[in-house]
Amino acid sequence: MSDVVKHESGAPATRKARILLYSDDRNVREKVRFAVGPSTHGREIEWVETATHAAVIDRLDNERFDLVVLDGEAAKVGGMGIARQMKHELYECPPILLLVGRPGDAWLATWSEADAAVSHPLDPFAVRDAVDGFFAPADADA
Repeated sequence: MSDVVKHESGAPATRKARILLYSDDRNVREKVRFAVGPSTHGREIEWVETATHAAVIDRLDNERFDLVVLDGEAAKVGGMGIARQMKHELYECPPILLLVGRPGDAWLATWSEADAAVSHPLDPFAVRDAVDGFFAPADADA
């Protein structure tokens, strides 16, 4: 599947960046979406939000994502465990950004095999930079 699609005008348009966002806390999901904004490097973002482990697994089994953002502080099943499960069970695992409880928990992100981590409290600039790091600038695709 190509990353470039054509508008009706015939001009190339980059497809949306699909990001799966998991947290049982609606406020955390809102903070992440607000920090990142509607696009990354010129690509519009399509957010898919989930609040349960079962919903994350169902989405990953049936859909394709460019990035998965997991809240390591989620109740019942935290993002660290889900990240490790994804890395061991998915043949083509999308990159994972893990939200950890504090900077000292970065070693847990390493254990979970996440590709990057940002700590709570969520700094909007750090979250935005982390997400942007997974996507090439739009002109780099040309």
